[in-house]
Amino acid sequence: MDLKDIIESLALGAFVGCFILCLVEIMISLIAGPENISFSGTDIINGVLGSIVAGFGFSLPSFIYEREDIPLPIQVLFQMGIGMVVLFAIAIYLGWMTITMGIGPILEWVVIAFIFGAIFWIGFYLYYSYEAKEINKKLKDFSD
Repeated sequence: MDLKDIIESLALGAFVGCFILCLVEIMISLIAGPENISFSGTDIINGVLGSIVAGFGFSLPSFIYEREDIPLPIQVLFQMGIGMVVLFAIAIYLGWMTITMGIGPILEWVVIAFIFGAIFWIGFYLYYSYEAKEINKKLKDFSD
């Protein structure tokens, strides 16, 4: 892991974090009705900065996948665990997850966060599996 890899990981994390923020804000607007939603400048700034930091929380621990001596389930738990802790800390700090309204909204928020995390993890897993197959195919064709 060199500086270039770290910068690429941070950039990808920031992009994915902001992309998810946009998806969530669109879904909230569609569910509540766009005419019933308004985001202040502070909401937008907090949302963007919070989603970037949350993206960092998921992207930086992804270097665990370079360790072939650690089983995949442990790698996933490590990366997703750190990412979720960072996300929940940001969510509580910025008020995205209300902790004063009882356990129901908290559980709802956690379930939605895990669904988004799982969808994106599966997407990246499928993408990198496809890339590995293509590279192996090219290596096999090259060696024949």
